[in-house]
Formats: sequence, C-alpha cells, structure tokens
Amino acid sequence: MHVDERTHVSDHDYSSEDLDLDLRWWAAANYLTVAQIYLKDNTLLREPLTAAHIKPRLLGHWGTSPCLSMIYTLLNRNIKDTGADWLYVTGPGHGGPALVASTYLEGTYSEIYPHISRDTEGVHRLCRQFSSPGGIPSHVSVQTPGSIHEGGELGYALVHAGGAAFDRPDLTVACVIGDGEAETGPLAGSWKLPAFLNPRRDGAVLPILNLNGAKIAGPTVFGRTKDADIVDFLHGQGWDPVVVSGDDPRLVFPALEEAIRNSHSKIRAIQDAARSGGAPAQVRWPAIIVRTPKGWTGPHTVDGVLVEGTFRAHQVPLSGVRSNPAHLAQLESWMRSYEPEALFDADGALVPELAALAPSGDKRMGSTPYANGGRLLQPLRIPPLEKYEIAIESPGAGFHETTRVLGELMRDIYADNKRPDGGGNFRLFCPDETSSNRLAAVFEETDRCWQLPTEEWDDHLSADGRVMEVLSEHLCEGWLEAYVLAGGHGIFASYEAFAMVSVSMMIQHVKWLQHAADLPWREPVASLNVLLTSTCWRNDHNGFSHQGPGMIDAVIPLSPAVVRIWLPPDSNTLLSISDHCLRSRDHVNLIVVDKQPHLQYLTLEQANAHCAAGASIWEWAGTETDSDGAPNEPDVVLAAAGDVPTQEVLAAAEILREWVPYLRVRMVNVVDLMALMTPDEHPHGFPEDKFVGLFTADTDVVFAFHGYPRAVHELLHGRTGAGRFHVRGFNEQGTTTTPFDMVVLNKMSRYHLVLEALRRSRRVPENGSELVKFCNAQLVRHASYIVEHLEDMPEVTDWTYSAR
Repeated sequence: MHVDERTHVSDHDYSSEDLDLDLRWWAAANYLTVAQIYLKDNTLLREPLTAAHIKPRLLGHWGTSPCLSMIYTLLNRNIKDTGADWLYVTGPGHGGPALVASTYLEGTYSEIYPHISRDTEGVHRLCRQFSSPGGIPSHVSVQTPGSIHEGGELGYALVHAGGAAFDRPDLTVACVIGDGEAETGPLAGSWKLPAFLNPRRDGAVLPILNLNGAKIAGPTVFGRTKDADIVDFLHGQGWDPVVVSGDDPRLVFPALEEAIRNSHSKIRAIQDAARSGGAPAQVRWPAIIVRTPKGWTGPHTVDGVLVEGTFRAHQVPLSGVRSNPAHLAQLESWMRSYEPEALFDADGALVPELAALAPSGDKRMGSTPYANGGRLLQPLRIPPLEKYEIAIESPGAGFHETTRVLGELMRDIYADNKRPDGGGNFRLFCPDETSSNRLAAVFEETDRCWQLPTEEWDDHLSADGRVMEVLSEHLCEGWLEAYVLAGGHGIFASYEAFAMVSVSMMIQHVKWLQHAADLPWREPVASLNVLLTSTCWRNDHNGFSHQGPGMIDAVIPLSPAVVRIWLPPDSNTLLSISDHCLRSRDHVNLIVVDKQPHLQYLTLEQANAHCAAGASIWEWAGTETDSDGAPNEPDVVLAAAGDVPTQEVLAAAEILREWVPYLRVRMVNVVDLMALMTPDEHPHGFPEDKFVGLFTADTDVVFAFHGYPRAVHELLHGRTGAGRFHVRGFNEQGTTTTPFDMVVLNKMSRYHLVLEALRRSRRVPENGSELVKFCNAQLVRHASYIVEHLEDMPEVTDWTYSAR
C-alpha cells in the first residue's frame, strides 16, 4: 500500500476543456462500438458507406454501451488524477463492444493482441473480429482485457466485484449494474455486501446502478421506480447513494465526474479512518445511480418508431441496413455524427490529445493485474499433512467425522497466510454451515466476517473475521470465483443438495477457465475448490429435500481440461485431495465427502499413493489370492466411489468372505472419478492397460457409487466391456429415515450388493443359495426393525471391518 497515493485527494476542477476532451474520447468509444456491430470494411468511413461494407450478420448490443463508455471515460480521469487502482466490472456484459473499444483506445488491446494495431488496419481488424467466426464474442468475455466478469448470465456483477475486493486493500472496483440485471435474485442478495466488506483490510466497491429503463423487450422495475424509493432501498442495504440523471452529455458528464470523485474521496476517508483505528461500527459506502437513455446518442426514431430510451435500442437499432437504403443512410449519418475524422488521424491512430487521456501502464483498467490475478498470485503456505493424520491401526476399525481434519488444516492455513493488516490470501466461503460441516476448527484462528453490530451472545463473529458465512450459495460461489480470479485461494463448502443453486455460476466459471487456457497473457489462477458435504446418504432427518447429488452430473460434461471430481472415502484421503486441490491451478475441483462419522481406512502414506493413482485395488479387502499369496482372476469385482458406497462394499465383501470363502472377489476403490474416462476424453483417464489391470477385461463389476448411476455409465462409455458394469447408486429414493434405510431404499445396501455379486459372478459358489436367503431375510428384518426401534439394526450401526 502506498500511503501517498491513498491519501492524495485532488482539488482539480472539471473544466470545460476537460469536458470537451472527455466527450471526444466518449465519441471515439461510441464510434468504435457502432463500427464493431455493423462494419466489416470502410471502418473509419474514409469513403461513403455502402451495403458492401456491412456485415452479413448484425450481432451485438448497442443500448447499454454509451453509458458504459461514459463511466470508463470518467474513471480514466479519476485514475489519472489520483493514481488509484480501479477494476471495472460490467454487469451489462452484452456491452462488450464498448469495453473492447475502450481498452483499444487506451492501448492495452493492441499490446495484448499486436495484430489489432493502433492504425487503420488495426481498426479494420478490430471491427471485423467482433461477433464473427474466428473472432471474439459480443460479451465482456475472457478475451477482453481487464475483465473478470463476462456478464452473459446476468446477476453476478456485484458479487464478483465484492470477491475481487476482499483482501485487496489498494483496489477500488467500479461495478456497473444494469437495471435488468438488478431484477435477478443473486444481484438482489449482493446488495448486502457492506455487511461483509472490511475497510481496514479489503478494497472497496463502488456500485453504479445504470437505469436506462428497459431490458430486451420491456421496461425494468427499477427503471420505472422513483429515485427516492431506490435511494431508500440502497440506504437500507448499507449504501449511501447519489443520483445522476439526464440526456444532455454536457450536463451529465460533469455531474457524474463529481459523483465519482466524491465517492472515491469518501471511500478513502472510510479506509483511512479504519486503517488508523478509528472506523465506525457500521460503514455506509457510496453508490451512484445513473439515469441515462438506453441507446444514448443513437438513432432517436427508426421508421417513425421511437428507439432511443426504449427497449428497441437494446441490440441492433437499425437492422435493415444491407437491404434498406434509408436505414443505411441513417446508419452513416449516425456514425458520422461522432466526427471520426477528428478522432483518428490520417493513419487511423487516435489523435494525441485524446490518447493522452488514458492512464499509463498497469493503471489502465484493461491492464490492471487485478483482472489477471495470476500476476498477483502467491503460493499458498500449506502445513505438512502429517500433523492432521488420523492414525489407522487396522482399516475400517474406527470412526471419525471425516471433514473435521480439513477444518484443522484450514485453521492453520489461515494462520500461516495472514498479513500484518489482518488480511491474507485464503478464505473459506460457506452458507452458515461451517460448524455444521465439522469445519469449526477455523474459528480457533479467525471469526465469521461481520461488519454489522454484534451482540454478547454471538459466536465467533467480528469485523476482522475472514470466514465468509452468508446464507446464499450464489454469494459464496460468486465471491470465491472473483477472489481466485483476482489472485486469492479458497474453498466453497456447501450442503450437497443446495450447492445446486450455484451450478450455472460454476458452469460459467468453467467456461471462463477453458478459454483462458488458450490465452497466453492470462496467467494461471488458483483453482475453484468446492466441498460438498452433508451428502444425500446421511441427510436422513431432513428428508427428501436435502438429498440430491446432482452437481456431479452437472460437472461431468464440462471441459475435461478444467473439471475434476474427487470422492475421498475417509479423512486421510480428504487431506491428500485437499492439499492437491489447493495447490492446483485453473481447475474446478469438486470434492464430495460426508461430514458424519465414518470408518477410516488408509494411513496418510497409503492415502497419498491412492489419490495419486486415482483408484486402487484394496487387496486387504479382497479374496482373489491363494493362501500362498498367488493371484487369481477374480470371479467378480466390487468397486466403490464415495464414503458410504465404500463402507457398503466392504461390508458386502466381508459377508461374501464369510459365507462363500472360495469366491474370488476383488475390491477396487475409486477416488478420482474422471479417471474412469478414456485418456482421449479426459487427461486423468486411465490408459487401457491400467483400466484392465483394475477391473479386468471381462469380469463383471458391481459398482457402488455416491451419485446417480447414469453418471458412471456415462464415464465408462468406450471402455472395454462397459456393459459388464452394474452400478448401484442414488435413485431419487429418500425420506426421513435411518442412515442404513437410505441405502436400502436405493438398493445400494451391503445385502443388495451381495445379491448382485452372486448374480454376476462367473462361478456359482457353494452355499450361494443360503446366502441369498440370508440377505433377503436381513432386508425384511431391517424394514420391520427400524419401524419398531426407530434406529438401524445393531449389526449395521456397530459394524466395523474385520481384518483377516
């Protein structure tokens, strides 16, 4: 932190000369925005416009772009005046051409993409690539310099702005929120950011609510709401908003410049007070409400119908320019109204007096390292795992709450990565479930983050806390996404069923990372780590509402270069997987493990080897070797992926060993789910020889799986004898019942697995028919026992694995 920069507040007046220059820069940005949407040739209008110069497919969004460009222009002025670091997050992401235009004008775009040069040919290529095959999308995509937020799926601008600001004390995030986006649930929740933003150790967020009155086909709620009511609403959420409105640029620009300048001064005053020990208990952060016409400076009417200020300006206001001469003439008149000949010199470069308005170096919003967080990323200091290891005397002999060790590990990660100001580079994000998920050890080092008043009976709640608990999966996921994109590390922990609320956000993040990998200038960032606990098999008291493993299915089809799915069966494998995930880059890691007490199987050394392998034969649980240790081809393979499936498979293997000892059974445990795929489908996919080495080439496999069985069948497509895999998993059977009844209802119990193994075995074992009767009798006994006793049978609740 540079004190001289943070404390400097300019007394500069916004002169008429400044206004004239800013309006010309804005005209250049607007011109390039229109040119990108419409033109493939003659992009600087050095000759009369003809239909031949128009793109065959007109794609893009004009309506929100002028206001986005105005804000960019005035933020540039603030940066030049104060030397501050700003990040620009645009909720109306379909204003992509405006952001591309601005980063091109400031020079960042050409530095990153040298073929888009700052001359006539560069302008031509800039326009031709937009929304074109082989070019760039129309949104503020990963290809856009300075962006961490595409805005294609509306609702996440303010949550991403908050996540980027956490632990970045020198950063101010300008977050433009469209009034259409403001209608979404995630954005509505995001207004609560002041309750979690600490002015001592965090950066700041300046929300700029852009009310242009319309979305794609009609009015917006905020657009038709009185200013006073919106001010009251934002005030109640912890903001101190001001309103700027109008349609005359010469009046709106000075008003908005003053609002930004005053807002930035207030932000610095709040931070300076907090960092000198004088922060009030509750802060009201500045916010700006901007009312300007949709499609400002564009066609006012088209074919006698009002366009400017209406939903008709949302996308392409003149759609018939290739076939309608009147539309073509109106487009040329519109574009020439910006006077491109006065903005770009004879070589097509921005004229010097306008180029001088841009900040320099990394102060430019297109080149800020906060939007390329890999440049700021510091390796996470992770303690040795041996400190947290669960001692294993015999596999499956004792119980432990599996996730508790991860809470202890995160506690020490918080401690080992803390800055003197109380910030750091690691955070846990969780919807009010940290203790419920057995991760409460983190509270030995830090508290829950809370900027509102506290009461004496509150538990581990403080302004300086860095565990982010908020009862919104959207906010937890979105905060973490931006936190890692801005250079941090973290974990999002959630109940399995309700993490589904944030699935579309995760999908968008995967898409971002997938395309970022193709951009050499995008530095690797820490992976997005999602811990799913309180899983479908052990939510018996909550009933059917809490039972749903669907996030696995949502992630499987996504980019194989990005997604990873981990199913650790016990605490030591969870430690090994968590260490790997926290050290990884550019991945989305889905870790699925239950919080309840489970049997523990592997030492840490064994767990590390098992996780590195992705799947292993647990020889100690099988019966495929002779008494002298010589291996035999198994008669049936039992496989498991997940903690409850592992327990049931081991119990089934023990029953088979006791009843039919001459049956040769192999037990395989899978921890890396994507390893089941072929190598050409996923980088973790097992080579064929390894796959056959685990599952044989022709033996039937009874596979107990944590989630929906179809997921495993999908992963096995293309494998040798995929039809020999018989998968038992969650089949949407659930209610308020006992833990074991959940596996019975879904036919994944140890008794069902034994019956399936007998049915699929290559040999009919002696005593097999008696074992079938026993299993069926146990299932009947179970059904009556739980109704009478309200708990599972003792042979189930007290069962541990008996080593031979």
